[in-house]
Amino acid sequence: MAQTTPQNGHSTQHGVDRPVTLDANNALETPHGVAHPNVGKSIPDIEAIGDDSEPLTQWQKRNSIDPTNQVKLVRLSHMRYQHPDLDEITTFLLDFGMHIAKKSSDGERIWYRGYGTTQYVYYAQRGPKKFLGGTFEVASHAELEKAAKIASASSSGIEELTEAPGGGYMLTLTDPEGFPINLLYGQEPAAKGDYPEKVIVNDEVDKPRVRKFNRFTPGPAAVHKLGHYGLCVKDFPAQMEWYTRNFNLAPTDFLYVPVEGGERKDVAVFLHLDRGDEPVDHHTFFMSTNPTSHVHHCSFEVHDYDTQHLGHQWLASKKYTSVWGIGRHILGSQIFDYWWDTTGNMIEHYADGDLVNKDTPVAWNNAGDESLAVWGPEVPKWFLE
Repeated sequence: MAQTTPQNGHSTQHGVDRPVTLDANNALETPHGVAHPNVGKSIPDIEAIGDDSEPLTQWQKRNSIDPTNQVKLVRLSHMRYQHPDLDEITTFLLDFGMHIAKKSSDGERIWYRGYGTTQYVYYAQRGPKKFLGGTFEVASHAELEKAAKIASASSSGIEELTEAPGGGYMLTLTDPEGFPINLLYGQEPAAKGDYPEKVIVNDEVDKPRVRKFNRFTPGPAAVHKLGHYGLCVKDFPAQMEWYTRNFNLAPTDFLYVPVEGGERKDVAVFLHLDRGDEPVDHHTFFMSTNPTSHVHHCSFEVHDYDTQHLGHQWLASKKYTSVWGIGRHILGSQIFDYWWDTTGNMIEHYADGDLVNKDTPVAWNNAGDESLAVWGPEVPKWFLE
């Protein structure tokens, strides 16, 4: 009988000899049941989601949501935070893979870029720790005016961004739980930066990398764009109603918990921008039920898996604090790596995320820890809080 070596400390089987036998069907007999050698493949969204789902148009009709009345969001532009020490957070963000686009003349405000066509992906101003909201670009100035009339939201009015790179106009609304959401229009796009070349990969059959050696340079994982952010909320149904009725934010995946009587209760949602046939990220915004209201994390796209590992190694060498990672999520499929910034906010690198559109069904999934990752370290308690 063969013996396997213990895993890396994240498994319930850590420190325990786990005898296995390989039968004629290449199945492993383990103390926890039969396990087959792992494989992975890319399959259609409908097949991956399964029967516990419904078409988006049916979900919208069932919830009396009229897409023609929604404020049309085009993309997620940048995050906005307040930090007590701008020098410290700037050092962190440079190590995280951003670079400075502009500093205000008085040094109280800084805009940070990635290498995409967005003028900046992160804005920081000096002051006590505070979340200032995510920022979405809208389709027109008329959409800003439409958003300013949302009866359940307070706003400071439409403001011209005379100091920010690329200019434009911004409106800040406050949702029912007090979170700000910023809407932007008219920002001039930035010049496209240099994009990394794709690493050529040899597999067991297809081996195109002949006389080409893969080599890598240590350093930060360069940030491409802002991908998503999320909130922990106390009144999940009310927040869900507000965001999906007022904006073209559509659910991709719900997480639920069972309740008495065989019913179930939705406790989290991953929302994408409903752009019709256009492919969009699996989620641009998410919310989860929590005893307190606070921002959970924001997430930035990097080039690929190697970039992400090198970035992880770089941040670890600088003695920053890892939250969770590296691993691969199930919902969204992206490879994740979460860190604490120097102010105590959670921030993520991700790569290789799913794309969806109007034909991707709305799905329901059990909210257990097993729904969070297909591989990676065990999810820490603080990630769920």
